[in-house]
Amino acid sequence: MIKLAAFLGNPGSEYEHNRHNAGRMLAQSLPFYASLSWQKKYKGLYAVREGTHFIMPETYMNHSGDSVFAVAAFFKIKVEEIIVVHDELELPLGFISLKFSGGLGGHNGLRSMKKSFNSADFWRIRIGLGRPDSRLPGEGGREGSGEGVIDWVLSDFMKNEQETLIPTLDAGANLLTQTFVQEPETMLKEWAKKKIVIQKEETQDDDK
Repeated sequence: MIKLAAFLGNPGSEYEHNRHNAGRMLAQSLPFYASLSWQKKYKGLYAVREGTHFIMPETYMNHSGDSVFAVAAFFKIKVEEIIVVHDELELPLGFISLKFSGGLGGHNGLRSMKKSFNSADFWRIRIGLGRPDSRLPGEGGREGSGEGVIDWVLSDFMKNEQETLIPTLDAGANLLTQTFVQEPETMLKEWAKKKIVIQKEETQDDDK
């Protein structure tokens, strides 16, 4: 079972609604979020509930691992007992993925985790963002430069994305709570790449 959940993002009101802060947004979708007593500890905002620890690093994304490691070291939590909640460019908006270990996909928060723990063998809940149109050749920076991606992840979710984002975060929060009471391995098949929001199909009124 999971003993520590880390919600990645950047602190400060200017980043609050950024796509890069999807991990922190998911924390607020937890059904018991309002009852958590957050304290400034371990280089972040820390809370505990029924033996499960929660941390929102305040170190900025590039140094997220410093905060998560501080909690894990103090409570003697193994790296494989940690789940990191983060945004994911390689998944479309409306998708959630549960994953163990693997590559870092260029995500600076995950890179920091691997550096701090000298291992990538932690669990992840990945929240789909999709790739920006600016990654197409000739738009938003040189092809492959990543310039478009930086602007994309540091921009806010648009209003028309909220209808998809909100139920996706709710589903991710419910998945997270399940990992506190059962082994995540048992959920891998169902949640490897799960589409949460199904687009409504247009229907015709046959009576007319």
